Amino acid sequence: MIIGVPKETKADEYRVAMTPAGVRRLALAGHTVLIQRGAGEGSGISDSEFEMEGGHIVETAGEAWAAQIVVKVKEPIRPEYGFLREGLILYTFLHLAAVPDLAKNLMESGTCAIGYETVQDQATGALPLLIPMSEVAGRMSVQAGAKYLEKEHGGRGVLLGGVPGVSPGKVAILGAGVVGFNAAKIAAGLGARTIILDTNLARLRYIDDVFGGRIETMHSNPHTILNAVREADLLIGAALVAGALTPSLVTRGMLSEMKPGAVIVDVSVDQGGCVETSRPTSHSNPTYVVDSITHYCVANMPGAVPRTSTFALTNATFPGLLALAEKGVEKTMLSDYSMRMGLNVADGYVAHPKVAESLNLPCRFPDRWR
Repeated sequence: MIIGVPKETKADEYRVAMTPAGVRRLALAGHTVLIQRGAGEGSGISDSEFEMEGGHIVETAGEAWAAQIVVKVKEPIRPEYGFLREGLILYTFLHLAAVPDLAKNLMESGTCAIGYETVQDQATGALPLLIPMSEVAGRMSVQAGAKYLEKEHGGRGVLLGGVPGVSPGKVAILGAGVVGFNAAKIAAGLGARTIILDTNLARLRYIDDVFGGRIETMHSNPHTILNAVREADLLIGAALVAGALTPSLVTRGMLSEMKPGAVIVDVSVDQGGCVETSRPTSHSNPTYVVDSITHYCVANMPGAVPRTSTFALTNATFPGLLALAEKGVEKTMLSDYSMRMGLNVADGYVAHPKVAESLNLPCRFPDRWR
């Protein structure tokens, strides 16, 4: 197989979808890896490192996209739509529920698109390719929120950890999944008063046990969410429904209940966001203010720490890529439940039920791959 690794083109995206170790594994198995010049520079990986392990450096994105399998980090953006074609296998984050135009172009082009974010473990229901980036984003969410709580950045001037004799800041986290758990870990570690809300009582019991009661857990419903919003100096949106738009948990009207200068970090913005006033921002222009509340809604938060993120992501995504290269897409789909769940678009149709539901489109998984 020929595998292409184009340079990421989304604003402020410095990750790359391949490491030198991955190139070596593929080359030793007899596959050809085409890497666009400079693709790894943002993650501190030089072209020569790829070449030393058997990779081939190509000058243009078109040459990388001409491969049989294209592996990326982020979803294609509009200038890349022209590279989509019949017979192409695309393996990347997609988040199609929030990008209907991309879904349309994938279907019309005949591309077979596998989304990292819906690859799902059959036994546990976990999302193994999303987990490492959720871990990074969860930890970064508190770091970013703490920064924008500083008065210089328009915040309330609150130190999350407080000091002796002064109450710590209050952090409310909506969602107790991987993002929420990691956000809670950092917030509690800083000494903030931390509350985490979720509808999954088993998950809340687990968090209560792990943190020994240092984190307050609360069943999530409109009443408890409103109370948490009112109290929070920092509100973190960490809700997720795999493949679907994130439910809107915080309405525009609730912002008037928040403390002026409070901060919202909506990690779920790449799936639409769980705050009604959320809209995607970038690392170069990360925040905006609505009703005196600072919103930080960067859709690719892990891109700010690309060295860590690239290696964490590729550790998780590489086994699937190797399976596609070794067995092809048909045998991979027939033999691997997790990768079947990752299939978002094939044969001109949306193949994942939650994605189809969010886009209000029919769902059709190829019969030959069942």
